[in-house]
Amino acid sequence: MAQAYENRLIRVVNYIHDNLDGDLSLDALSDVAAMSRFHWHRIWTAMTGETLAQTTRRIRLHRASVMLVFEDATLPEIAARCGYPDQASFTRAFRERMGVTPGVFRDRGRALPPLRFDSHSRENDMTYEVRLSEEAVRKVAGIEHKSAYQEISRAFETLAATLAARGQIAQMREMVGVYYEDARSMPVEDLRSYAGAVVPVQFDVTEPFKKVELSGGEYAVLTFHGPYTGLQKAYDFFFGEWLTGSGRDAANSPCFEKYLNTPADTAPEKLVTEIYMPLVSAS
Repeated sequence: MAQAYENRLIRVVNYIHDNLDGDLSLDALSDVAAMSRFHWHRIWTAMTGETLAQTTRRIRLHRASVMLVFEDATLPEIAARCGYPDQASFTRAFRERMGVTPGVFRDRGRALPPLRFDSHSRENDMTYEVRLSEEAVRKVAGIEHKSAYQEISRAFETLAATLAARGQIAQMREMVGVYYEDARSMPVEDLRSYAGAVVPVQFDVTEPFKKVELSGGEYAVLTFHGPYTGLQKAYDFFFGEWLTGSGRDAANSPCFEKYLNTPADTAPEKLVTEIYMPLVSAS
């Protein structure tokens, strides 16, 4: 029975992502879940902590924020593709959640410069807090994602829905994202990543989860404050400036991100993300 509810949650999550410009009403999503509308909404809210309206609104606006920064679509086009009847209603909803208009959000996102290879003054560049930390091995229950990293939100939704359906949210120690390649180094269809929950050693990792082990040892940890659209600049600083000037080498294992809060209940400018870079032993 628990598996049946889990399947329903995942089916609805996938349907929302695939039909942002379609009918996402309670009746439509109840049909996708194959349950009575009178009961399905209670089940969804009890399992996820959100109403269906809150979930669809959050996913629509997250998709819009990605499109604003990474695509050249006009605001009316983005509004339509994310399920808003017109630009005005889209702008109101976006500003209410993000604190700024879509146009301002796009300008800020596109103001992020690429990695610089010159040695000119960087006095106007962002600086970040970096610390060294000895970390234990982490066991991760992950949902695999193969595509552009900025589209990993679907995998995180599946992760959360599955944990909720199985009553395992309390076993999640940390929420992490594991990224295996530089997003600019290869075609998006070849990028590999995992949306993951750090879990106890005794946690039974079963489908749709994949077991991922994050190695222990010394890490450099960069703390980033702000919307996820600014993370690339933080990575550029971490690898292009901090690492090259540290006298250390990065170890042959992937970086991962730890999310100290979530866009579900945190304004973009207040998000806190830690980027973990594994280091070769200094001894």
